[in-house]
Amino acid sequence: MASPEAEEPLRRVLAEKQAADPGAAKPEVNAAVETLKALEVEAAVSGGGNGSAEGSRKAFRQAVVNTLERRLFYIPSFKIYRGVAGLYDYGPPGCAVKSNVLAFWRQHFVLEENMLEVDCPCVTPEVVLEASGHVDKFTDLMVKDEKIGTCYRADHLLKDYCKEELEKDLTLSADKAAELKHVLAMLDDFSAKEIGAKIKDYGITAPTTKNTLSDPFPFNLMFQTSIGPSGLLPGYMRPETAQGIFVNFKDLYNYNGRKLPFAAAQIGQAFRNEISPRQGLLRVREFTLAEIEHFVDPEDKSHPKFIDVANLEFLMFPRNEQMTGESAKPVILGEAVSEGIVNNETLGYFIGRVYLFLTCLGINKERLRFRQHLRNEMAHYAADCWDAEIECSYGWIECVGIADRSAYDLRAHSEKSGVPLVAHGKLEPREIEKLVIVPSKKELGLSFKCNQKMVVEALEAMSEKEALEMKDSLESKGEVEFYVRTLGKTVVITKKMVAISIEKKKQHRRVFTPSVIEPSFGIGRIIYCLFEHSFYTRPSKSEDEQLNVFRFPPPVAPIKCTVFPLIKTQEFVDVARNIAKSLTAAGISHIVDTTSTSIGKRYARTDEIGVPFAVTVDSTDSVTIRERDNKEQIRVSIDEVASVVKELADGQSTWSDIMGRFSDHAAAFSPCCCTIQ
Repeated sequence: MASPEAEEPLRRVLAEKQAADPGAAKPEVNAAVETLKALEVEAAVSGGGNGSAEGSRKAFRQAVVNTLERRLFYIPSFKIYRGVAGLYDYGPPGCAVKSNVLAFWRQHFVLEENMLEVDCPCVTPEVVLEASGHVDKFTDLMVKDEKIGTCYRADHLLKDYCKEELEKDLTLSADKAAELKHVLAMLDDFSAKEIGAKIKDYGITAPTTKNTLSDPFPFNLMFQTSIGPSGLLPGYMRPETAQGIFVNFKDLYNYNGRKLPFAAAQIGQAFRNEISPRQGLLRVREFTLAEIEHFVDPEDKSHPKFIDVANLEFLMFPRNEQMTGESAKPVILGEAVSEGIVNNETLGYFIGRVYLFLTCLGINKERLRFRQHLRNEMAHYAADCWDAEIECSYGWIECVGIADRSAYDLRAHSEKSGVPLVAHGKLEPREIEKLVIVPSKKELGLSFKCNQKMVVEALEAMSEKEALEMKDSLESKGEVEFYVRTLGKTVVITKKMVAISIEKKKQHRRVFTPSVIEPSFGIGRIIYCLFEHSFYTRPSKSEDEQLNVFRFPPPVAPIKCTVFPLIKTQEFVDVARNIAKSLTAAGISHIVDTTSTSIGKRYARTDEIGVPFAVTVDSTDSVTIRERDNKEQIRVSIDEVASVVKELADGQSTWSDIMGRFSDHAAAFSPCCCTIQ
């Protein structure tokens, strides 16, 4: 049988649902009963050990998810039509948590670093995603159940098989275990043929039907569409928000006074047509990304504020430790950069800032690590890449990627568009031979009118080889055909339209393509891990049941406080409403509960959605404020309630600070003490 620790959260949820609404809860209860039975069988078969641990994780996850769905943090989209895999709706408390997380992200990154925020369309023309490589390479390998056609992601099936064998089969030989570990380490580097061979060698079949599987084949994850009624302009729903920043680099660079380094940021929806979505909010088809593109001189990746984070110590998992089978260990960030484990200061600075962001949100620092990508995981152009991984009931989940992408993105868009996406830096004056391209805007304007600017930009963006070939053709023939990418057609350039020469000039500046440091945040994944890290249970006053609590930090909590009249009298209700008005004026989200339910049950209801503070009206001149997790109370005057709660909700003061200030007014006794949970 499963352990009492594994069973209790799930049994409690079943009892709650049955008591609340036996009819409506029946399907969910039946499903949960089956889950509990499966856990019991699993534990019985394994004889405890890993089976019990896994069962406990699943039971904990079930309790968290049931609470989140019951309290409408999130629910499957289109639920009345049986839903669609990989799509979820956020309910009122979920929307509030998400909004608070994004507000803190803006404060922590955009405002702190003076970033330039943009908001670009979700629909992206195909040409943009051709340049970025998404059209050709944004694929996963898919296999199909050969009898019924159900699709699965090939690498996930192989990964799950290897992990299950390593965890459950204690009789594996050392050679077999080493082979499975090698497959897991090299999985991202395997070709379709190699993955297909492994699936056949291991006898992996379709998970539900056990039917044989097809050979793996690539499936592009982007949702395709067309722009405009003609259908002639193909496009896609963007798979990331970064490309909108890259294509706007030139204008952003000019807006920033043509100075480097600078960063641009964007929050928005992204779309990936996942083959087999699973793990709830962790793998979905529409999700919110918050991405930063920090543009920096490739010859100087130092950061003036690196000293602010250099002394941070946290779990890091460099690739060498991964390859030798070691575990993540605490590392001082400054040492990791100085020893070359982290490629450069700017990359290290953002790793440190990401660590501070996640831990301030409420992520447990003991269950947060930064894992360096193995060589076979990184793109060929990347200088270094780290993932912030958070441990939850599903294991270690990648939630933030922090990569040094070198100059790949801007070069790719420069080449495809014909528009130079470059920056300029000062040099000590020196004499060089320089190719000079001088378009005649007057002649080009007469010939190309409104298209003049695009032709000028294309001429200026020519490589030295292209320009010299054009020069020879113009001198011998007087004209030359020239393809302008931004126009999508070939035009005729005459000798009068452009002057091309090689001159000796004094160079005072260098022209270069900036490198990009990119932190990319999966907001939904972070929020789900925050839900798990914040969830706990505690006994009720009578100890006859366990109460659910989300310990959200006040700035993240969906609702900051509740207001309860101790007893339902008109004078207490009037005081509660006046306090509510002052909270509204201060911009503090709150709930007023004037029901006749016991104060203990009202506390429990709001603890379950993570409300950090409760104001109890038990007189007409002062009230008590209760803190959610330690259940301590202070007494304050009615006029002070809004200012005290705002200090706490905004994170300007901690509960300890407030307790110190109001130590003489601590609510040592309250008329409601006998019913407080």
